[in-house]
Amino acid sequence: MSEVRIAGVGLTPFGRMPDRTGRDLFAEAGLAALDDAGVAPPTVEHLFFGNFMGELAEHQGHQGPLMAEAVGVNAPATRLETACASSGVAVREAVKTVRNGEADVVLVGGMERMTNMGTAGATDGLSIAADDLYEIRAGMTFPGAYALMATAYFEEYGGSVEDLAHVAVKNHDNALPNEYAQFRNAITVEQALDAPRIADPLGLFDSCPISDGASAAVLVSEEFAEREGLDAAVSVTGSGQGGDKLALHDREWLARSPATEKAAEMAYDDAGIGPDDVDLAEVHDCFTIAEVLAIEALGFYDYGEGVGAARDGETTRDGRLPINVSGGLKAKGHPVGATGVAQIASLTKLLRGTHPRSSDLDDPRVGLAHNAGGTVASATVHVLEVER
Repeated sequence: MSEVRIAGVGLTPFGRMPDRTGRDLFAEAGLAALDDAGVAPPTVEHLFFGNFMGELAEHQGHQGPLMAEAVGVNAPATRLETACASSGVAVREAVKTVRNGEADVVLVGGMERMTNMGTAGATDGLSIAADDLYEIRAGMTFPGAYALMATAYFEEYGGSVEDLAHVAVKNHDNALPNEYAQFRNAITVEQALDAPRIADPLGLFDSCPISDGASAAVLVSEEFAEREGLDAAVSVTGSGQGGDKLALHDREWLARSPATEKAAEMAYDDAGIGPDDVDLAEVHDCFTIAEVLAIEALGFYDYGEGVGAARDGETTRDGRLPINVSGGLKAKGHPVGATGVAQIASLTKLLRGTHPRSSDLDDPRVGLAHNAGGTVASATVHVLEVER
């Protein structure tokens, strides 16, 4: 089984780009990743591409070969859809393809356009990641769903909206020097608490934005990297995926994320590490409560203990376990099909010391990426390690 190396990564800025097409966005990210890797497009043997709602946003299905053409790749191309975890699942398939020897060079990425749909259209499009029969038809939106999860958490474990405000403040601060981030503005706890309520108890600053953007990474076998002399010190050493029931009312817990627990257990076992070995993580903070649920399900905190982590400075850049140093979905942005690979790209840069926040960290060696779909009915976890 071959070791999987990350040879290159690429991103577009995340934000409002309603006049750009999906293929244009992915071409920018994909070609940047290939250039970063020093790999020519004809060398790519497979493309795995994550996208959630291209049929709604661009009236475009069958996006795999379209995106391959956009970056000059003439190879099998597969689109994967798992809501907001679409490109996290694409990474998992790419890892398996390199490991089992089917390919030495795989391009993996994702893209989403949403701002061209308007707020109402994007909200409606995003909602189809929930259960149509029992949630969407009843008027459920994702702010409402995560508000239910936050309420359940507060009732079961305690915590407050002020605790969540500290998560938002931390992630906005992390994003300040990130040239790809949608929001590069600092906020205060007071601003977060005074902001309009979106779905009580969640306010405006508890929610990630509607975003456009693309991401890409070049994964190669260790043998290819050595043969071609590539600078690919970061490896994907662990991969896992978990699932849960789609509708919230069918679940055993609203204040826990079993899908993340399962994905984390698989990834840790695969990498031969545990949560205590992780130096930093990019987790799926589509809402501030989602970051709390993630860091507990990943084993970084006991249940009920993660809600105060940002407030206590434990998950800040200089804390015990930096979380979402890129700014997270909250401030970096969340073009849903691109998010999973964007996390991989951010971690790769942080681990190899080329991210604008690298100098703020204490020489990390092990990073973790957590990507979730919907209300975490799907989750992927990947472990990245760097050889010094």
